[in-house]
Amino acid sequence: MKKWIGFLFTAVVLTFVIAGCNRGPTAQDRFSEYIDLWKQQKFSSMYGYLSKDAKKSITKTEFVDRYKKIYGDLEVSDLKLSYKKSEKETAQLPFSVKMNSIAGPIQFSKTAHMVQEDKNWYLDWNSTYIFPDLKKGNKISFATTDPVRGQIVDRNGNGMAVNGQAYEVGVVPGKMGDQKDLVISQLSSLLQMTPDQINKAITASWVKPDYFVPLKKVALDDQARIQQLIALAPVQTKKVPARIYPYKDAAAQLIGYVGTITADELSKHKGYSASDVIGKRGLEQVYEDQLRGTSGVKVTIKKADGTEKVLAEKQVENGKDVSLTIDANAQQKVFAGMNGEAGTAAAMNPMTGETLALVSSPSFDPNQAVLGFSSDTWNQLQSNPQEPLATRFNKTYAPGSTMKPITAAIGLAAKAFDPNEGIAISGPKWQKDQSWGNYFVTRVHESSPVNLERGLVLSDNIYFAQTALKIGKQAFSDGLKKFGFEEDMKYPFPLTKSTFGKLDTDISLADSGYGQGQVQMSIVHLMSAYTPFVNSGNMIKPVLLMSDAKSQVWKQQVVSSADAALIAADLRKVVGDADGTAHAADMANYPLAGKTGTAEIKQKQGETWTENGWFVTYNVNSPNLMVAMMVENVQNRGGSSIPVKLVKGIIEGMK
Repeated sequence: MKKWIGFLFTAVVLTFVIAGCNRGPTAQDRFSEYIDLWKQQKFSSMYGYLSKDAKKSITKTEFVDRYKKIYGDLEVSDLKLSYKKSEKETAQLPFSVKMNSIAGPIQFSKTAHMVQEDKNWYLDWNSTYIFPDLKKGNKISFATTDPVRGQIVDRNGNGMAVNGQAYEVGVVPGKMGDQKDLVISQLSSLLQMTPDQINKAITASWVKPDYFVPLKKVALDDQARIQQLIALAPVQTKKVPARIYPYKDAAAQLIGYVGTITADELSKHKGYSASDVIGKRGLEQVYEDQLRGTSGVKVTIKKADGTEKVLAEKQVENGKDVSLTIDANAQQKVFAGMNGEAGTAAAMNPMTGETLALVSSPSFDPNQAVLGFSSDTWNQLQSNPQEPLATRFNKTYAPGSTMKPITAAIGLAAKAFDPNEGIAISGPKWQKDQSWGNYFVTRVHESSPVNLERGLVLSDNIYFAQTALKIGKQAFSDGLKKFGFEEDMKYPFPLTKSTFGKLDTDISLADSGYGQGQVQMSIVHLMSAYTPFVNSGNMIKPVLLMSDAKSQVWKQQVVSSADAALIAADLRKVVGDADGTAHAADMANYPLAGKTGTAEIKQKQGETWTENGWFVTYNVNSPNLMVAMMVENVQNRGGSSIPVKLVKGIIEGMK
């Protein structure tokens, strides 16, 4: 009897163990697997966990496509699902979902219902698992509110890039009638579009006979053209928002312009749509993030009864204005003062470092860029040998003799020469010794002996070539670095770094002493390098934003106050002395100091291809205005006398 009871007990235990081994996954196990797939957004695999009834309500393709579309449209990211297993077996499983979306964070909690089918557990899914309020017949939609783009203003609050309006000109194709070809011909002429461009627009797949088809934007002040356009029966106009540049070509390269975002730009910038505008050039591009702002987005669930449930909402943040130290009036005068010459000019307060004007010439009207260049206008701009599309003030050039005060400052700091010592120099050319072969340093004005004062007044290349050799390669290199060469100025408008090359031979060192060799400077850096002569030897940092601190010392005591005063006195004589190379700029009751320069642009040593003319000047008695200019291709046209006369005219108009 005992043996039988023992056998029965063993059989029961064994049956229980076998039954336990054969038991399938629990509801919690299956839901955990579903959650893991959801986290990875593997929607196709998720569908396999749906109950039979759920699958009757939605096909696999519909299920996958709906999840992908909703998550894609809402730009869902950082998806997190939390679910904690219960110690008790249950088919009712609470879980929480968190995600980021285009409209901000979305989160909800729900209880999953599992049903057992064919010895396994499946999810009794419906659309409320996507979002709890998304019931059958409901739809998700989202609306965006575009931010107002920040404006770019000058120091006095004058708008240099502002939000305005333009006329959007278009046609209603159905109203063209039998006159279609004639109307297209007239529109082609008035809008500067080709007939093919117009035909392509009015025959687009979305167009219907009674639709308004936009063709081009026209400035509000172009009333003569607007009147001609609206005289055509099928033409209609409406006012639309547009970016306006009141100072036109005077500030085009500085301010830049906006345009419709390209596919390439769209791939690089988040948060933009294909119809958005983006900064294309200048400060519009540099400060795009600040100017653009952030779109407002509201995601709603539209219910079958017409009511709405807000799922997530992000308030619009308008762009912020950019306030410049630029004086728009000065900007216009400096640009006009260049008289169409190819080159660059700038104005600065050398005491504070504030940039008052920054010009590239010739230029173009950025309003045309926003409204749409005609193909003819665009081709003319691109083929123009004076390169009106180029931005010259952020590039570097050989400074020529405007480098000489810097060489003098470095030499005085190194005690490499006596400024009062007259050096005997004979003839118009010189070389260190016969090792230079056929290479000579040349000068325009012959004089002997020459000291620092006469060297600057007459702009004697030989004197400064010899001075550079006395300084030596290492001390000259160190001195240039002290003046900010080879250094990023961290100027708001990106500038090419000023450089001086290797200085690996005596010839390159000698040439660098008078601004040739491999010395390259931007006009902004050149003006900054002259600020020690009015700031007791301190080099002031150039600034462009009103928010930047003024009168920042960029380089402390690049030259002693005594040496700075000595050079400044000589620079006054460059203008005031009858022999001075800048004497043509001398004005009664407005004493200027400055330096001219003629930089030879060489294809190879010994051969001059062309020349650029320079002039940098400031008021001695009230040094709150410094003007610098570089004019290209001055060879056989007057050299540096061209910028001297142009700058004088600018100052007369500004004083």
